Amino acid sequence: MTVEAVFRREYGRCVATLIRFLGDIDAAEEAVQDAFTVAVARWPSDGQPPNPGAWIVTTARNRAIDRLRRESVRDERHAQAHQLYGAAAQAAADDALAAEEESVTDDRLRLIFTCCHPALNQPARVALTLRLLGGLETPEIARAFFVPEATMAQRIVRAKRKIRNTRLPYRVPAEAELPARLQPVLAVIYLIFNEGYAATTGSLMRLDLCAEAVRLARVLVDLMPDEPEAQGLLALLLLLHARSAVRVAADGSLARLAEQDRRLWDRNLIAEGQAIVRACVQRNRPGQYQLQAAINAVHSVASSIDSTDWHAILTLYDQLHALMPTPVVALNRAVALAEVQGPAAGLAAVDDLRSSGLDSYYLLHASRADLLRRLGRTTEAEAAYATARSLTANPVEQAFLDAQRARLSRPDPAPE
Repeated sequence: MTVEAVFRREYGRCVATLIRFLGDIDAAEEAVQDAFTVAVARWPSDGQPPNPGAWIVTTARNRAIDRLRRESVRDERHAQAHQLYGAAAQAAADDALAAEEESVTDDRLRLIFTCCHPALNQPARVALTLRLLGGLETPEIARAFFVPEATMAQRIVRAKRKIRNTRLPYRVPAEAELPARLQPVLAVIYLIFNEGYAATTGSLMRLDLCAEAVRLARVLVDLMPDEPEAQGLLALLLLLHARSAVRVAADGSLARLAEQDRRLWDRNLIAEGQAIVRACVQRNRPGQYQLQAAINAVHSVASSIDSTDWHAILTLYDQLHALMPTPVVALNRAVALAEVQGPAAGLAAVDDLRSSGLDSYYLLHASRADLLRRLGRTTEAEAAYATARSLTANPVEQAFLDAQRARLSRPDPAPE
């Protein structure tokens, strides 16, 4: 595994552990980045250690201690360094950091709730946790929020400064606090999964982020077993993750839902997700994640795109839009509407969204292009595909859009 791959996989855990150890977010990030710099220099010649994450944490902690010693100008700073050194020696001896329990005391879960503290506004909560837990870079997070990179960088800096200056506690909230703190945490996990499921750049998917989001969703369900929205989020991620193996074709191209071999979907994940959806329906406390999970449960039972119950999906999108009337939900509803009432109805609904702030969203133009293609409006479809391509930085998505556009100029094969 390359150092970059280890960084993607281990960054969040290492930073979360170092924050608990050092008590400061910036110091933890700096120490972990220093450790990865050392890894880049040493691992090619020394070989990668058996447990790269534990190596990074130990190296980061020791370099942080060394920095404290160098910068010590007062007796209490020396005392702090010596105290940290003693703790480091003991922790390194039993390698406890590499085998911490996956429970509600998990460092990453503590960090999520710290970053999602009510003292921070919701965009800052989600953005900061994506940065610290998922190791996402600022451009990736900016994409998730449809804001400029500079705006997102300032948002993250301000959030970290507020946590430090107000000394927000690094802990899982008490039971009475949990309901009010849940929605930002759900949003964090969902956006981490989304970045893994449709990466900003590079390969189409980052399965490490998908797996991390599923793991965190399971932790949250363990913490709040009677919370339907936590259950709904887990079901949604399981049902989506079940398709991961076939979202990319053998040649590396994007495989749309209609083109995927459904026999290769992970049936264990689907069964688990469907069971959770059924339990949520029985609770009858619908929420946005439960409804999205239900939509994907309908997809998961269909043997093909043609046998999909689009009427049920449209009904669920109607409920979701009533609960959460956002442009993205409206776009997804428009796609379902096209399957029920035809592409002209779908196109009209998509065009209504162009003034809603989604005109810079590549999926709006990709959806519009497909509907125009189905209506035989080839020239307009070609322009819409070109616009969609200009709005995504992912090369797999770009290649897919190029291929769709190229097919417009080729005649359909004659029927046999």
